[in-house]
Amino acid sequence: MAICTYNACTLASEAAIEDLMMQAKKIKYDVIGLTETRRRHPLNAVYETGEEPFLGTCDSRGVGGVGVFVNTRTAKNIDSFEQLTTRIGRLRMRRCGPTPALTIFDLFATLAGFWEDSAMDNIDEEYDRLVEHLHDCAKKAESFKTTKRRLSLQTLELIRQRGAARAAGNQELTSELAKLCREAIKEDLKERRAEVLAEAAEAGKSICYARRDFA
Repeated sequence: MAICTYNACTLASEAAIEDLMMQAKKIKYDVIGLTETRRRHPLNAVYETGEEPFLGTCDSRGVGGVGVFVNTRTAKNIDSFEQLTTRIGRLRMRRCGPTPALTIFDLFATLAGFWEDSAMDNIDEEYDRLVEHLHDCAKKAESFKTTKRRLSLQTLELIRQRGAARAAGNQELTSELAKLCREAIKEDLKERRAEVLAEAAEAGKSICYARRDFA
């Protein structure tokens, strides 16, 4: 499946949506994750050509908004799209033949250069929401394959401490713990990936399939 991302800057008008459709015809894609829709009202439509856009709304300041643009051959596999926050969207795809059921998260992160906007946003809160939805997605997964814990107890403890610091209003400690959490999660996933590939090699399984299952 070809998944692309695009910062639309705005999809609040029909003209902007039509321009997106014209540009999309120039590339090969199944799903395009969209950010900065800047819409005041959500939109879900099916065009005559078969493409299906799901466009979410922005916040009260006119910032953010996420969505997806699904091409004709993939649209039939859509189960649902939900905008979880103005920065997080979730697209669920049904299983179709050899293609497994799939959940795609669409995220909008403020550009690093926009410091004023970044200062007004609670990035750690959005990060916590994403982690919460990822856990929820994992619990509700259709395939209950036997898996090992991906995050170590030490990393989970760091995540707990970060939540406690944020609840206590200690922004400096929250920021420090958030950085430690990201580094610890990255290291845990790196180690788990190596374990999965090693197990696949020992069992004589395809490395490509092992990578796909881990993703």
